[in-house]
Amino acid sequence: MSNSDPTAAYRQAVIENAPPLKLVRMLYQGSLRFLGQAAEAFEAGDLPRFNERVGRAESIVCELRCSLDASAAPELCVELESLYLFISARLIEAIADSSLERVGDAKVVLQTLLSAWNDLEMEQG
Repeated sequence: MSNSDPTAAYRQAVIENAPPLKLVRMLYQGSLRFLGQAAEAFEAGDLPRFNERVGRAESIVCELRCSLDASAAPELCVELESLYLFISARLIEAIADSSLERVGDAKVVLQTLLSAWNDLEMEQG
């Protein structure tokens, strides 16, 4: 990040000061945005961009999985880890098979999870 870019500095500050629930939601939103961009690239026949965008989404899912804290809610962590592993597998298959269908499988689960986190935030707010 450049110190001379106030927009980048603002975005960084927003992320650093966001509550954990908001950060999780931002990660889901980012992965869904990348999958949307992957679909656009696929439709345009740009497989390198498709692969790169799917890879970025998969990296976010991997980060979500690695950040699970089983000491807080062990059962929830087991369930989330299973879902994250499913999503990652579909995204890896999407790259290997150049498959938009696999992206769709992952996207449905991510949208469902984001909806659940949004509902949780509304309950807490």
